[in-house]
Amino acid sequence: MPDAPAQALLSGWGRTAATRALVRTPSAAELGHLFSEADGRGVIARGLGRSYGDAAQCAGGTVVDTRGLDRVGEVDRSGEVEVAAGTSLDALLRRALPAGWFLPVTPGTRQVSVGGAIAADVHGKNHHAEGSFSRHVTAMTIATPTGEHRVTPAEDGDDGKLFWATAGGMGLTGIVTSARVRMLAVETDRVLVDTHRYPDVDSVMAAMDEGDARYRYSVAWVDCSRSGRAVLTRGDHARSADVSPKCQHGAQLPRERPVLRAPGHVPGGLLNRLSIAAFNEAWYRRAPAHREAEVQSIWRFFHPLDGVADWNRLYGPGGFLQYQFAVPPERGDVVGAAMGELSRRRIPSFLAVLKRFGPAAKGPLSFPMPGWTLALDVPIGPDGLAECLDHLDELVAAAGGRVYLAKDSRLRPDLLTTMYPRLVELQEVCRRVDPAGVLRSDLSRRLGLR
Repeated sequence: MPDAPAQALLSGWGRTAATRALVRTPSAAELGHLFSEADGRGVIARGLGRSYGDAAQCAGGTVVDTRGLDRVGEVDRSGEVEVAAGTSLDALLRRALPAGWFLPVTPGTRQVSVGGAIAADVHGKNHHAEGSFSRHVTAMTIATPTGEHRVTPAEDGDDGKLFWATAGGMGLTGIVTSARVRMLAVETDRVLVDTHRYPDVDSVMAAMDEGDARYRYSVAWVDCSRSGRAVLTRGDHARSADVSPKCQHGAQLPRERPVLRAPGHVPGGLLNRLSIAAFNEAWYRRAPAHREAEVQSIWRFFHPLDGVADWNRLYGPGGFLQYQFAVPPERGDVVGAAMGELSRRRIPSFLAVLKRFGPAAKGPLSFPMPGWTLALDVPIGPDGLAECLDHLDELVAAAGGRVYLAKDSRLRPDLLTTMYPRLVELQEVCRRVDPAGVLRSDLSRRLGLR
């Protein structure tokens, strides 16, 4: 029998729109019983709570805490490893990197569960070269209200559809209990990084369009408050001949606990238009105008914010949202238009990150699509924020683009099928594996995903 439930108030990483649910921590074998006893409010899985919005919340229902599912197997000779879905990417790296294996795709934090990485089909700085996380999953086990399924991406028919609907399906097709992931062989724990500064967003986009194919990783930090000036960093894993012996594999794993921690209480308004503009000025000036082959640790290059625990608290009690959209390659003008709209309305963005996407995955709700993606961290509170983002939604939808549901907390439901025209494919799978509609979340109710 599953453990006794505990009431908890839960929110996403943006710390907005908290709702109360029963939290359960069942074993994989106990999930079937939990599904059968669920009430009408539904059940949804939750890993490490890094979805920015309400994807891992279920007001009045049941939230399954998967962190107890945290086993990591041995990486075999082909580079594949079986991992329980509640395992963090951090734990997987600590096991795999000393043996010469790195994550094939990593988001900006390693504090994400493997199940969450699949449910959101996360992407990293290498999507243009390696695609999203699901591309490197060779099999997964999914617990659904109608039974357990072991599925692979190569299967045809219902099993193949279930695999791809789960990849990016925001937890609505079932609870992933384990997955087999194909890792990337590396010789060191360092990255060789090229850095360049650009005076505006058009010039950095031109540089990325022309040169990203020569790099495995590419990302640009963009200053939304000053004409889109940008710092572009691109690189690849260093080989043994490039660095000293102490950098081989996992010789310098990061500390188990972050060095810094955000204070428990931060007054509202600390991150405002003036303070964010000052930070952006300092960040741009600190970056080198041109530097090649700088040796950086894997942790500095991929996960700089993981060095500060609870950094989301820096936005104050009102919280923040991340607005991330993708548009086709020929509609890069929407990136500049979005930044111009924020500037015109005097809405600050503390962090703006620009990347290029390669081919899309097969998942009907997988976010990445060929083209451009811009992610904006915005504090809650500025006048006109809701109207601004509604306008950006319309620009993105009209351009054939979409917003990232793992980050969303406020999209209008009427734009969902325009952005995700294959939604019906997800719904068909859900009706087959969950005919009673047990799997639900605040996100699915808000947008009508089921």
